Amino acid sequence: MKHIHGGNIYRNSGALDFSANLNPLGMPEAVREAARRGVEASEHYPDPDCTELRAAIGKAEGVDARQVICGNGAAELIFLLAQAKRPKKALLTAPAFAEYEQALSAGGCECRFYQLLPERGFRMGEDYLEALTEDLDMAFLCNPNNPTGLLTERALLTKVLERCREKGILLVLDECFLDFLEDKASYAMGGSLAGGGLFLLKAFTKTYACAGLRLGYGLCADEALLDGMNELRQPWSVSLPAQMAGVAALSQTDFVKESVRYVREEREWLKRRLADLPLILYGGSANYLFFYCGEKELSGALLREGILIRDCSNYRGLGPGYYRAAVRTREENEKLLAALEKIFEEG
Repeated sequence: MKHIHGGNIYRNSGALDFSANLNPLGMPEAVREAARRGVEASEHYPDPDCTELRAAIGKAEGVDARQVICGNGAAELIFLLAQAKRPKKALLTAPAFAEYEQALSAGGCECRFYQLLPERGFRMGEDYLEALTEDLDMAFLCNPNNPTGLLTERALLTKVLERCREKGILLVLDECFLDFLEDKASYAMGGSLAGGGLFLLKAFTKTYACAGLRLGYGLCADEALLDGMNELRQPWSVSLPAQMAGVAALSQTDFVKESVRYVREEREWLKRRLADLPLILYGGSANYLFFYCGEKELSGALLREGILIRDCSNYRGLGPGYYRAAVRTREENEKLLAALEKIFEEG
């Protein structure tokens, strides 16, 4: 099964891209320069163990470098994790990032689904705990969720982790969009790694707008599991430019703070403006907004205006009318609003 994602500017050359959820401030110059130096040094193989990068991540995350694994984007780690763990049954939410199901199904895993319902605002409830049964080997959650952008409170996540530990279920928690939250510490689960049964997925892609470099990482206290993943990976999967860019990115603390502030202001402005249109907007705390429009087909109409958004109809649990749009710069956001207003005015 072929999965369609946002960010395919190659089929839509020249379009203003709201389909990929990247930092609207772009790639920091220090990261760009580090990647350039990596290209210049690329007559050498990259470090297969990502030693310097893992040390820098460990310091930034407050964990031992031995509990860090790096990959060619978070997507590679999802597939490596599924191959190393070989779960027979797993629980996913619907909708969610399609690669979870793809990686699990490729290994013959039976996937069950906890449906996030529009009548509940697509929010996960306490009844999720009842879905965590003893016959499960693994459960995937994303916080904030993709594509809804909605957060699950830490109190509920703690209960989920406790139940997973009781049932012997590995909880895989995707925190790739958590860096865009001002109160990130109130939701981050890194402090729970030591108790086991938890694998955290992270990526440089969104925060530092470096999707083309492909760099993600995972945190886990189960070093035997990480060893198993490393044994399965292809050699040198993380390029030298990506490794050097990642080390540089971790020093860009002021840039991250500015990005969080900027995204919050633009997201709230965009929410207010979208609320004036015939859409159902589902809140959102990340660098993108999720909404429903039953009145018009928006992706094609916006593409004709030179704007690309994410049609979410191919997400499991969704259908026609659901869309996701990134939070971009004010100038770009105004163009999106103007195009939407034109589409609805045309009747």
